[in-house]
Amino acid sequence: MINFSYGSNMLERRLQERAPSARAIATGVLKGHALRWHKVGRDHSGKCDAFATGNDADAVYGVLYDISGEDKPSLDAAEGLGAGYEEQEVGIHTDTGVVRAHLYYATHIGPAMVPFAWYKALVVAGAKQHALPAAYVDRLIATPSMPDPDAARTRLNERLLNEGER
Repeated sequence: MINFSYGSNMLERRLQERAPSARAIATGVLKGHALRWHKVGRDHSGKCDAFATGNDADAVYGVLYDISGEDKPSLDAAEGLGAGYEEQEVGIHTDTGVVRAHLYYATHIGPAMVPFAWYKALVVAGAKQHALPAAYVDRLIATPSMPDPDAARTRLNERLLNEGER
């Protein structure tokens, strides 16, 4: 299965915890969509969504991963398939052409959602890891975020960032 990751799953370590077979194969762009942080997370913070706008000037950058079918159930569970995210197949524009890929999109959204700082940091780290366009990374960095009141959850997620610095 080819998956298009555009949120925290862009960070390879994050996705491989959920789908150990995941291997990055390319970066790409989903046209006619805009990145929104309005998906209501189980922790009541904002998570990423590739929101369909229908405007080709809007684009969501991300990473195409090849993932074994055996890992799909655990990835579906981690993403909350059927409980905040649904899935569809989309065309992702890459340097070598359009690739059909699996995408999770948000169904439970809230206009005032804000991501936790650790979540935003994972998204930014994934974008940098895969050398997404600097202007796009700058927009990710400029996204307002808030501290997570759960210090243990913060430490658990920030360890993914710290592992990459070793």
